[in-house]
Amino acid sequence: MPHVFEYALLRAVPRQERGEFVNVGVLLYSAPLGFLGARVHVDEARVLALDPHLDVELLRDSLTHLGLSCVGDRAAGPVSGTTAGQRFRWLTAPRSTIVQASPTHTGLTEDPEAELERLLAALVLPPRPLGDH
Repeated sequence: MPHVFEYALLRAVPRQERGEFVNVGVLLYSAPLGFLGARVHVDEARVLALDPHLDVELLRDSLTHLGLSCVGDRAAGPVSGTTAGQRFRWLTAPRSTIVQASPTHTGLTEDPEAELERLLAALVLPPRPLGDH
């Protein structure tokens, strides 16, 4: 039986004043399944095309910290002591940093891990050539 889930894209926003971004990850939360997960992929060429001076290691470190926050790792700080739902809301809250979340979207799934991988492939990884689908 399918269960409701919510997801948001993680976006690298190298120069906030320009409003340009590259999708670098996805968060998926399913309250009924008690699932909160993240997958990331940084395409350096794409983010550097927006800002050749971007500190890619800072971007990667920020995504690592968000991943730790997602799973409730104590290294993430106080957010680690909250529920999965509270962490998802914290992770998707509007912010003015190099990594920002998209608005949240919903769907139905029986397998949140597989859905997370599907969303990563469809919305974050470089597009496959036409006819490769």
